[in-house]
Amino acid sequence: MNMKRKLLVLTAGLALAGFSSFASAQEIYIPLISKGFQHQFWVAVKQGADQAAKDLNVKVTFEGPETEQQVDKQIDMLSAALAKNPKAIGFAALDSKAAIPLLKKAQAAKIPVIAFDSGVDSDIPLTTATTNNVAAAGLAADKMAALIGNEGEVAVIAHDQTSRTGVDRRDGFVNQIKAKYPKIKVVDIQYGGDQLKSAEIAKTLIQAHPKLKGIFATNEPGAIGAGKGLKEAKKTGLTLIGYDSGKAQKDMIADGTIAGSITQNPVGIGYKTVEAAVKALKGEKLPKIIDTGFYYYDKSNMADPKIAAVLYD
Repeated sequence: MNMKRKLLVLTAGLALAGFSSFASAQEIYIPLISKGFQHQFWVAVKQGADQAAKDLNVKVTFEGPETEQQVDKQIDMLSAALAKNPKAIGFAALDSKAAIPLLKKAQAAKIPVIAFDSGVDSDIPLTTATTNNVAAAGLAADKMAALIGNEGEVAVIAHDQTSRTGVDRRDGFVNQIKAKYPKIKVVDIQYGGDQLKSAEIAKTLIQAHPKLKGIFATNEPGAIGAGKGLKEAKKTGLTLIGYDSGKAQKDMIADGTIAGSITQNPVGIGYKTVEAAVKALKGEKLPKIIDTGFYYYDKSNMADPKIAAVLYD
């Protein structure tokens, strides 16, 4: 073989090897099926996932239904994502049981499942990147108790009764009140889900319970909606504690409508989900829970760098 021919073969071989490694990098496709895009929390989770995809050289897609009530639509999205034969998948369940048959298919196909934000009632996910919602809601209960003088009537506006986060935040708050504050009574638990419904619930609660001293709303639309409801009803002197962040909620804390809120670390949740998927593909052992942390924030500490880093608009 002459020198020119040798060089051509060598160059072709190197090009093929280069293409092969590029193709294998491209093949690491990890779809994330979220609860939705309907509030800023999920936009922040996506930012974290996108950053991890960039850092770890994998391809990530991020999608979810229009509202957190569309369980069937989310299941369709999960089914479509699995049909694309991804290397791994991230899933934030709207219903902790409904997705289990599909997750069993993923397991049978040896596709690692990483749960994020909201887990499922199954040991199929290798890990869940999430806030310790029970502990976070327990902290909200402690803050509520301190603000209302450790006695009186309170209510909960939860975002749903099917997702892990909905259940854990509701129960975390209620159980902490029952365990530690005998003079505080949880007189009502209602389910909002969006701002409009939560605003109406807040107005109904203050009419039904004239002695109501506090409301705990378990997510961003719930807190903003409840705040709007109190404003529309011109109700003052009631302690409202929320969950998550976003500009509208921060504005309501600044103007005193909301006393304070629990913030999660949504960017961290997104990042850790993708990072865990990559580790799973490398065969690394993962903890059952990746605790991404939480804080209570109010007017007094919103500007604290540690808190400001996990608040989002």
